Amino acid sequence: MYYGPIMPPAPPAAVRGKTLSKKHTALGVLACVAIAHAAGSFAAPASQNADTVKVALRRITESQYRHTIADVLGPDVKIEARFEPERREDGLLALGSAELSLTSAGFEQYFALAGNIAAQALDDKRREKLVGCTPQDPAAPDDACAQAFIERQGERLFRRPLAASEVQVRLKSAALGAKQAGDFYAGLKLALTSLLVAPDFLFRIEMAEPDPANAGQYRLDAYTKASRLSFLIWDSAPDADLLAAARSGALHSQDELDRQIARLIASPKFEQGARAFFADMLQLDGFGNLVKDPAIYPKFNQSIAENAREQMLLRTVDLLVEKQGDYRDLFTSNEAFISRPLASVYGVPFASKAEWTTYRFPESSERSGILTDVGFLALNAHPGTSSPTRRGIKVLEIFMCQATPQPPANVDFSKVQDSKQGTVRGRLLDHMENEGCSGCHRRTDPIGLALEHFDGLGQLRTIENGMPIDVTAELKDVKFDGAQGLGDYLRNEPRVPACLVRNVYQYGVGQKTVGRDRSYLAAQTQAFAASGYRFPDLVASVAASPEFFRVAMPKQASNAATVASTAAPSPSPAE
Repeated sequence: MYYGPIMPPAPPAAVRGKTLSKKHTALGVLACVAIAHAAGSFAAPASQNADTVKVALRRITESQYRHTIADVLGPDVKIEARFEPERREDGLLALGSAELSLTSAGFEQYFALAGNIAAQALDDKRREKLVGCTPQDPAAPDDACAQAFIERQGERLFRRPLAASEVQVRLKSAALGAKQAGDFYAGLKLALTSLLVAPDFLFRIEMAEPDPANAGQYRLDAYTKASRLSFLIWDSAPDADLLAAARSGALHSQDELDRQIARLIASPKFEQGARAFFADMLQLDGFGNLVKDPAIYPKFNQSIAENAREQMLLRTVDLLVEKQGDYRDLFTSNEAFISRPLASVYGVPFASKAEWTTYRFPESSERSGILTDVGFLALNAHPGTSSPTRRGIKVLEIFMCQATPQPPANVDFSKVQDSKQGTVRGRLLDHMENEGCSGCHRRTDPIGLALEHFDGLGQLRTIENGMPIDVTAELKDVKFDGAQGLGDYLRNEPRVPACLVRNVYQYGVGQKTVGRDRSYLAAQTQAFAASGYRFPDLVASVAASPEFFRVAMPKQASNAATVASTAAPSPSPAE
C-alpha cells in the first residue's frame, strides 16, 4: 500500500508546447509549485492528537470522485477525463481500492482535471454562490474571504476540518496567485486546485483514536465513521449535517448514528449509492471492454452495450430501492426496463416516446430475472459464441460468493471452442468427465447450460447448428429446466442472500471478511431474512452495527499502542 508523498506535477498537457504570455507563464509555474507544496504530503488533521493512528488508506473510485464533486461544487460541473484503472479483489473494486496507489502519470491527469474543475466552479456564473463572500477588491488578495472559502470547501473535500497548516499553505497560494494575476478568483482557483489534488481528497484516510470507554483499545474517529456511512449509503462525501455530528462527537452515540443512517437512506441520494454498489457487485465495469463479432452479431454496437448496462441497474434499483422488494425476486421477475435499441435485441415492440419504459415478458419468452437480461448474457460470453462455463462462473462468483480456480495449464479447449460441431452441451461433456476438470465444471456448467437458449448477445434461440438446445440441468441433486428453473433455484438458495450480506459489509469496510466475521455475517443474514430480504434494511443494519466500525489496526500501529499503554504510569489510588 502506498503512503508516501505524491510526485510534483509536470505542466498540464493543455499548455505543454504552447507559447504563453509572461503573466500566464509565471502563474502556471506558480500554480505547479504552490499546488505541489500544498498536496505533497499527508498532514495531521486538526482534530487529531499524538495518539491518533492511520489504520487504512483507500483511493476513492471514479464514481465517488464524480459524486463528491457534484455534491460539493455543483452538479453542473463537467468532468471529462480518463481515470486511473481500478482493481478488483475478491469480486469487488471496493476491496481493490485499498491496494491502489497513484502513478505520476495518473497524478498529472488528476492535476489537469482539478484545474479544469476549479475553473468551472469559480467562473462568473457559479462563484458568488460557491465562495459565500465578496472580496474587498476583486483584483487583489483578501485573506479573510479566501480563508473562509478554503476552510468550508476543504472540510467537505477532505471530509474533516483542515489543520491550521493546511489552511495557511493554501492561503499563501491564493494570495500569491491573486497578486500575480491581479485577480482574487485566480488565486482562489489555485487554492481549490490544491485541495482537489491533495492525498486527503484522492484517498480515504481512515484514522483511529484511543477509545475513552475501553482503556487500551482504539475506535475509528468520528470523521472516519462519517465517511464510512456516506460512501456506503450515498457513494459520496459526508454532507454538512453528518460532518456536524462528527465535529460534535455525537456520531459516537448509537442514537445519533441511527438518526443519521435513517436520514441518509431516506434521501434520494441513496439511489446513487445503491447504483454504485450494484455496479461494483455485478461487475458492470466490464462493459467498457465488451466486444462482439459484427459478422455474427450485427445488432451489437456501443449504444447496445451502454443500454444493457443501464437496464441491469434500472431493474435492480427499481426493485430494491424504489419498491423495497424482496432481493430474491431479482432472479425471477419477468418485468424489465427496455429502451428502443434494446427492443431490437429482445425482439419486442417499443411504442413509448420515452427513453425507457417497463415491459413485462410473457412466461413463454423464458425471460426471467436479471440473469436473462441482455447485459448479463452478453457480458459473460465470448465475442462470437455463448459460454455456459463463463456464465456459470459469474453466477457463482457474483451471487453466491464462490470463486472458481483457474483451469489447469494443459487443458485442451479446442473441442469446446469449435462452435460448428453440435451444441455446447455436447462439447462440454469432455470437460465434465475429465478428471482434472470435472470438479469445477460440474459446479459451473449446469448453471450456464440452463441459459443456453440465449446466444452470445443474449438473443433468444432454441436451435444451435441445426440441433435443438437442451437446457435441463442438475446441481447438487436439484434438477431445473432453463432460465426460469435456474431463477427459481437461486431464489431458494440460502447462499444467495448470504453473499449479498457479505458483499455489503466488505464494500463498506473495504476489507475482506475473515473467520472471526462468520457469526456476525450469519446474524446479519438472519436479520436480512427477517426483514423480508429488503436491501435498505440490510444496509441500515450493517451500518448501525459495531462491527462496521471495528478497527483493524496496522501491525506497527498496534505495537506502538501497546508500548504506549504499557509505558504509561499506573494511576495512584488518589487519582
